[in-house]
Amino acid sequence: MHFASYNVRCRASYGVVVGNGVADLRPRLSPRYPTLLDVLRAGALDEVMAGATGVRADFPLTEVELLAPVPGGEKILCIGVNYANRGAELASAGGNEDAKYPSMFFKPPNGLVGHNSPIMRPPESEQLEYEGEIALVIGKTARRVSKEQALSHVAGITLANEGTIRDWIKHGRFNVTQGKSWDASGSIGPWMTTGVDLTKPLHIVCKINGEVTQDDTTASMIFGFADIISYVSTFMTLKPGDVILTGTPTKLGQAEGGRKWLKAGDVFEMTVPEVGTLRNQVIDEKL
Repeated sequence: MHFASYNVRCRASYGVVVGNGVADLRPRLSPRYPTLLDVLRAGALDEVMAGATGVRADFPLTEVELLAPVPGGEKILCIGVNYANRGAELASAGGNEDAKYPSMFFKPPNGLVGHNSPIMRPPESEQLEYEGEIALVIGKTARRVSKEQALSHVAGITLANEGTIRDWIKHGRFNVTQGKSWDASGSIGPWMTTGVDLTKPLHIVCKINGEVTQDDTTASMIFGFADIISYVSTFMTLKPGDVILTGTPTKLGQAEGGRKWLKAGDVFEMTVPEVGTLRNQVIDEKL
Protein backbone atom coordinates (compact mmCIF):
# COMPACT_ATOMS: atom_id res chain seq x y z
CA MET A 1 0.00 0.00 0.00
CA HIS A 2 1.23 3.51 -0.84
CA PHE A 3 0.78 6.23 1.82
CA ALA A 4 1.25 9.85 0.75
CA SER A 5 1.36 13.17 2.60
CA TYR A 6 0.27 16.22 0.63
CA ASN A 7 -1.33 19.63 0.39
CA VAL A 8 -4.77 19.71 -1.21
CA ARG A 9 -7.24 22.58 -1.46
CA CYS A 10 -5.23 24.74 0.94
CA ARG A 11 -4.90 22.14 3.68
CA ALA A 12 -2.37 19.49 4.69
CA SER A 13 -3.50 15.88 4.70
CA TYR A 14 -2.46 12.31 4.01
CA GLY A 15 -3.98 9.30 2.34
CA VAL A 16 -3.67 6.09 0.38
CA VAL A 17 -2.85 6.10 -3.32
CA VAL A 18 -5.62 4.41 -5.30
CA GLY A 19 -4.86 4.10 -9.00
CA ASN A 20 -4.25 7.64 -10.27
CA GLY A 21 -5.83 9.23 -7.24
CA VAL A 22 -5.64 9.40 -3.48
CA ALA A 23 -8.15 8.44 -0.80
CA ASP A 24 -8.03 11.22 1.79
CA LEU A 25 -7.58 9.66 5.24
CA ARG A 26 -7.24 12.67 7.51
CA PRO A 27 -10.99 13.52 7.49
CA ARG A 28 -11.75 9.86 8.14
CA LEU A 29 -9.27 9.39 11.01
CA SER A 30 -8.96 12.78 12.71
CA PRO A 31 -8.76 13.68 15.56
CA ARG A 32 -7.10 10.39 16.52
CA TYR A 33 -4.49 10.48 13.76
CA PRO A 34 -4.23 13.95 12.18
CA THR A 35 -0.97 13.07 10.34
CA LEU A 36 0.77 9.97 9.05
CA LEU A 37 3.44 10.53 11.69
CA ASP A 38 0.72 10.28 14.35
CA VAL A 39 -0.35 6.95 12.84
CA LEU A 40 3.20 5.61 13.18
CA ARG A 41 3.72 6.97 16.68
CA ALA A 42 0.49 5.32 17.81
CA GLY A 43 1.52 1.99 16.32
CA ALA A 44 -1.70 2.11 14.28
CA LEU A 45 -0.39 1.47 10.77
CA ASP A 46 -1.91 -2.02 10.53
CA GLU A 47 -5.24 -0.67 11.80
CA VAL A 48 -5.23 2.15 9.26
CA MET A 49 -4.23 -0.18 6.43
CA ALA A 50 -7.10 -2.52 7.25
CA GLY A 51 -9.55 0.37 7.32
CA ALA A 52 -8.24 1.79 4.05
CA THR A 53 -8.73 -1.40 2.08
CA GLY A 54 -11.20 -0.85 -0.73
CA VAL A 55 -11.58 2.92 -0.27
CA ARG A 56 -12.15 5.08 -3.34
CA ALA A 57 -10.02 8.02 -4.42
CA ASP A 58 -11.19 11.47 -3.34
CA PHE A 59 -8.75 13.49 -5.48
CA PRO A 60 -6.68 12.83 -8.59
CA LEU A 61 -2.95 12.83 -7.94
CA THR A 62 -2.64 15.75 -10.34
CA GLU A 63 -4.62 17.86 -7.87
CA VAL A 64 -2.38 17.31 -4.82
CA GLU A 65 1.06 18.68 -3.95
CA LEU A 66 3.03 15.71 -2.68
CA LEU A 67 5.25 16.35 0.36
CA ALA A 68 7.86 14.23 2.07
CA PRO A 69 5.99 10.98 2.80
CA VAL A 70 6.16 11.34 6.62
CA PRO A 71 6.77 15.00 7.52
CA GLY A 72 7.91 15.90 11.02
CA GLY A 73 10.06 12.90 11.91
CA GLU A 74 12.86 13.50 14.37
CA LYS A 75 15.85 12.74 12.14
CA ILE A 76 17.10 11.89 8.66
CA LEU A 77 20.18 9.67 8.64
CA CYS A 78 22.30 8.92 5.59
CA ILE A 79 24.67 6.04 4.87
CA GLY A 80 27.67 6.92 2.70
CA VAL A 81 29.59 4.85 0.12
CA ASN A 82 27.44 1.75 0.67
CA TYR A 83 27.56 0.07 -2.74
CA ALA A 84 30.45 -2.06 -3.95
CA ASN A 85 32.71 -0.88 -6.77
CA ARG A 86 32.32 2.84 -6.06
CA GLY A 87 36.10 3.20 -5.68
CA ALA A 88 36.53 4.15 -9.36
CA GLU A 89 33.79 6.76 -9.11
CA LEU A 90 35.03 8.16 -5.80
CA ALA A 91 38.75 7.73 -6.17
CA SER A 92 39.51 10.29 -3.48
CA ALA A 93 37.33 8.42 -0.99
CA GLY A 94 38.53 4.97 -1.98
CA GLY A 95 36.49 1.80 -1.83
CA ASN A 96 34.50 0.81 1.22
CA GLU A 97 34.14 -2.95 0.75
CA ASP A 98 36.41 -3.75 3.71
CA ALA A 99 34.83 -1.28 6.12
CA LYS A 100 33.76 -2.72 9.47
CA TYR A 101 31.09 -0.06 10.07
CA PRO A 102 28.92 2.19 7.89
CA SER A 103 29.85 5.81 7.17
CA MET A 104 27.09 8.15 8.31
CA PHE A 105 25.90 11.75 8.33
CA PHE A 106 22.70 13.70 9.02
CA LYS A 107 20.49 15.42 6.45
CA PRO A 108 18.25 18.37 7.42
CA PRO A 109 14.56 18.03 6.45
CA ASN A 110 14.61 21.24 4.39
CA GLY A 111 17.24 19.68 2.13
CA LEU A 112 14.67 17.33 0.58
CA VAL A 113 11.63 18.43 -1.43
CA GLY A 114 8.70 16.25 -2.45
CA HIS A 115 7.91 14.53 -5.73
CA ASN A 116 7.52 16.94 -8.68
CA SER A 117 8.79 19.91 -6.63
CA PRO A 118 11.84 21.72 -8.06
CA ILE A 119 15.36 20.97 -6.86
CA MET A 120 17.40 24.16 -6.51
CA ARG A 121 20.94 24.63 -7.77
CA PRO A 122 22.60 27.35 -5.65
CA PRO A 123 24.59 30.16 -7.26
CA GLU A 124 27.59 29.37 -5.04
CA SER A 125 28.45 26.14 -6.90
CA GLU A 126 28.01 24.41 -10.24
CA GLN A 127 28.59 20.99 -8.68
CA LEU A 128 25.03 19.91 -7.85
CA GLU A 129 24.94 16.13 -7.95
CA TYR A 130 22.17 13.54 -7.66
CA GLU A 131 22.33 10.32 -5.61
CA GLY A 132 19.39 7.94 -5.94
CA GLU A 133 18.76 5.91 -2.79
CA ILE A 134 16.19 3.70 -1.13
CA ALA A 135 15.06 5.21 2.16
CA LEU A 136 13.72 3.28 5.14
CA VAL A 137 10.91 4.81 7.20
CA ILE A 138 11.03 3.64 10.80
CA GLY A 139 7.66 2.58 12.17
CA LYS A 140 8.51 1.27 15.62
CA THR A 141 10.96 2.49 18.27
CA ALA A 142 14.24 0.62 17.98
CA ARG A 143 17.16 0.47 20.41
CA ARG A 144 19.83 -2.24 20.38
CA VAL A 145 17.86 -4.24 17.85
CA SER A 146 19.29 -7.50 16.52
CA LYS A 147 19.72 -8.03 12.79
CA GLU A 148 17.05 -10.74 12.98
CA GLN A 149 14.49 -8.29 14.38
CA ALA A 150 15.62 -5.15 12.55
CA LEU A 151 13.28 -5.22 9.56
CA SER A 152 10.22 -5.55 11.79
CA HIS A 153 10.86 -1.94 12.82
CA VAL A 154 10.42 -0.63 9.25
CA ALA A 155 7.02 0.86 8.39
CA GLY A 156 7.80 1.16 4.69
CA ILE A 157 10.24 2.45 2.13
CA THR A 158 10.43 5.46 -0.13
CA LEU A 159 12.81 6.86 -2.73
CA ALA A 160 15.30 9.67 -2.24
CA ASN A 161 17.68 11.80 -4.24
CA GLU A 162 20.31 12.67 -1.64
CA GLY A 163 21.44 15.84 -3.42
CA THR A 164 25.03 16.89 -2.88
CA ILE A 165 27.01 20.05 -3.57
CA ARG A 166 30.18 18.12 -4.32
CA ASP A 167 32.86 20.78 -3.91
CA TRP A 168 31.40 21.90 -0.57
CA ILE A 169 31.81 18.45 1.03
CA LYS A 170 35.55 19.14 0.91
CA HIS A 171 35.32 22.33 2.98
CA GLY A 172 35.53 20.42 6.24
CA ARG A 173 38.46 18.22 7.11
CA PHE A 174 36.47 15.59 9.03
CA ASN A 175 32.87 15.87 7.78
CA VAL A 176 30.68 16.39 4.71
CA THR A 177 27.92 18.44 6.37
CA GLN A 178 28.51 21.58 4.30
CA GLY A 179 27.89 19.79 1.01
CA LYS A 180 24.94 17.71 2.19
CA SER A 181 22.75 20.36 3.82
CA TRP A 182 21.74 22.83 1.12
CA ASP A 183 18.08 23.83 0.99
CA ALA A 184 16.02 21.90 -1.59
CA SER A 185 19.11 20.22 -3.03
CA GLY A 186 17.51 16.76 -3.04
CA SER A 187 14.13 15.08 -2.94
CA ILE A 188 12.14 12.26 -1.34
CA GLY A 189 8.95 10.42 -2.26
CA PRO A 190 6.63 10.08 -3.97
CA TRP A 191 5.11 8.13 -1.05
CA MET A 192 5.83 5.49 1.59
CA THR A 193 5.22 1.95 0.37
CA THR A 194 4.41 -0.82 2.83
CA GLY A 195 4.69 -4.57 2.43
CA VAL A 196 7.89 -4.64 0.34
CA ASP A 197 10.04 -7.74 0.92
CA LEU A 198 13.30 -6.17 2.04
CA THR A 199 15.11 -9.51 2.09
CA LYS A 200 15.06 -9.65 -1.72
CA PRO A 201 17.09 -7.41 -4.08
CA LEU A 202 15.34 -4.22 -5.16
CA HIS A 203 16.17 -2.80 -8.58
CA ILE A 204 17.14 0.88 -8.73
CA VAL A 205 17.21 2.82 -12.01
CA CYS A 206 17.99 6.55 -12.13
CA LYS A 207 17.77 8.73 -15.22
CA ILE A 208 18.80 12.27 -16.09
CA ASN A 209 16.78 13.66 -19.00
CA GLY A 210 15.79 10.11 -19.92
CA GLU A 211 19.36 8.74 -19.96
CA VAL A 212 20.05 5.89 -17.53
CA THR A 213 22.79 6.98 -15.13
CA GLN A 214 22.40 4.47 -12.28
CA ASP A 215 21.27 0.85 -12.65
CA ASP A 216 21.87 -1.62 -9.83
CA THR A 217 20.16 -3.66 -7.13
CA THR A 218 20.37 -3.65 -3.37
CA ALA A 219 22.28 -6.94 -3.64
CA SER A 220 25.33 -4.69 -4.21
CA MET A 221 24.97 -3.00 -0.83
CA ILE A 222 27.92 -3.42 1.53
CA PHE A 223 25.72 -3.00 4.61
CA GLY A 224 22.19 -4.31 4.14
CA PHE A 225 19.00 -2.83 5.56
CA ALA A 226 19.04 -5.05 8.66
CA ASP A 227 22.75 -4.35 9.24
CA ILE A 228 22.13 -0.61 9.16
CA ILE A 229 19.19 -0.62 11.57
CA SER A 230 20.94 -2.92 14.02
CA TYR A 231 24.12 -0.86 13.96
CA VAL A 232 22.47 2.55 14.26
CA SER A 233 20.09 1.44 17.01
CA THR A 234 23.08 0.37 19.08
CA PHE A 235 24.05 3.99 19.80
CA MET A 236 20.83 5.95 19.22
CA THR A 237 17.13 5.35 19.55
CA LEU A 238 15.35 5.14 16.22
CA LYS A 239 11.83 6.54 16.48
CA PRO A 240 8.70 6.32 14.32
CA GLY A 241 9.01 8.69 11.39
CA ASP A 242 12.81 8.63 11.32
CA VAL A 243 14.20 8.12 7.82
CA ILE A 244 17.40 6.33 6.82
CA LEU A 245 18.85 6.87 3.34
CA THR A 246 20.75 3.67 2.65
CA GLY A 247 23.36 4.67 0.05
CA THR A 248 23.54 5.22 -3.70
CA PRO A 249 24.69 2.86 -6.47
CA THR A 250 27.64 3.56 -8.73
CA LYS A 251 27.03 6.16 -11.43
CA LEU A 252 27.55 4.81 -14.92
CA GLY A 253 30.58 6.12 -16.80
CA GLN A 254 31.52 8.70 -14.18
CA ALA A 255 34.96 8.60 -12.63
CA GLU A 256 36.35 11.21 -10.26
CA GLY A 257 37.07 14.33 -12.34
CA GLY A 258 34.52 13.31 -14.99
CA ARG A 259 31.32 14.08 -13.14
CA LYS A 260 28.16 15.33 -14.82
CA TRP A 261 26.71 18.11 -12.71
CA LEU A 262 23.01 18.94 -12.75
CA LYS A 263 21.94 22.20 -14.33
CA ALA A 264 18.71 24.14 -14.65
CA GLY A 265 16.17 22.28 -16.76
CA ASP A 266 17.56 18.80 -16.05
CA VAL A 267 15.02 16.19 -14.94
CA PHE A 268 15.95 13.56 -12.36
CA GLU A 269 13.95 10.33 -12.20
CA MET A 270 14.43 7.37 -9.88
CA THR A 271 12.37 4.20 -10.26
CA VAL A 272 12.01 1.15 -8.04
CA PRO A 273 9.17 -1.05 -9.38
CA GLU A 274 7.75 -1.87 -5.95
CA VAL A 275 7.42 1.84 -5.13
CA GLY A 276 7.12 3.85 -8.34
CA THR A 277 9.01 6.86 -9.68
CA LEU A 278 10.38 9.96 -7.95
CA ARG A 279 10.69 12.86 -10.39
CA ASN A 280 12.08 16.39 -10.00
CA GLN A 281 13.28 19.15 -12.27
CA VAL A 282 16.29 21.34 -11.45
CA ILE A 283 16.00 25.13 -11.30
CA ASP A 284 18.52 27.83 -10.45
CA GLU A 285 17.98 29.34 -7.01
CA LYS A 286 17.18 33.03 -7.16
CA LEU A 287 18.95 35.32 -4.71
